[in-house]
Amino acid sequence: MLRIAVPNKGSLSGPAADMLHEAGYQQRRESKELRIVDPVNEVEFFYLRPRDIAIYVSSGRLDIGITGRDLLIDSAASAEEILPLGFARSTFRFASKPGAASSVADLKGKTVATSYEGIVAGHLADNGIDASVVHLDGAVETAIELGVAEVIADVVETGTSLRNAGLEVFGEPIMKSEAVVIRRKGADVEEPKVQQFLRRLQGVLVARTYVMMDYDCRVEQLEKAVALTPGLESPTVSPLHNEGWVAVRAMVPAKEAQRIMDDLYDIGARAILTTAIHACRL
Repeated sequence: MLRIAVPNKGSLSGPAADMLHEAGYQQRRESKELRIVDPVNEVEFFYLRPRDIAIYVSSGRLDIGITGRDLLIDSAASAEEILPLGFARSTFRFASKPGAASSVADLKGKTVATSYEGIVAGHLADNGIDASVVHLDGAVETAIELGVAEVIADVVETGTSLRNAGLEVFGEPIMKSEAVVIRRKGADVEEPKVQQFLRRLQGVLVARTYVMMDYDCRVEQLEKAVALTPGLESPTVSPLHNEGWVAVRAMVPAKEAQRIMDDLYDIGARAILTTAIHACRL
């Protein structure tokens, strides 16, 4: 039975559970549940603090985990990312009082407060900067006001909380993060149960990204139509009862669907429909 760690709270928890549900896995009904078994899919889920998941996976006690890339790197655990999941995206940045610093080079001799000591210390070392790092658990914005540090490093989504604290970001992003699937370093990623799990999640990602488009067009316009809707492999083309017409079906990026429909209509395609994709295997 595959043993999988899932975030039990925070911004990762809800989207992770939604994705697993879309992938056909049973999920907990109450937030107090710490472990459930999905006997049909031969999977056991453990609901853990996101920051601890990389540690559990690296120990080999759990086979797979879903956590943030930032939390994985910060943990320094012997685990690695095997699939990005596309949600809980964020950027990790330095911030300070306006004018206090403009690049990582300006941090020499300064004190940086952060909840991600491993990431920040590694980034400073990579850039040859000798600075002190103070670890705080959350609310690092107040560290400068209270004189604990001159600079903070934190996850930035909208930047509202930083602006409210009178701070501004500076320099290049330290890293970009998102939810990822992780596996212990050296573990067999090709294990059939692991591959099945990854295929299911990849199917959800594709289903969220694409829609199925169907339309009819004249044979003489088929090449132009196919150029607009090449599909993943190639579109399905079937003759219609009316001579000179064909029906075409292809997957298209959901973000571009409306534009593609307009372009198809302009070349004479008709009966253009889009439908959602709920699951797939590629």
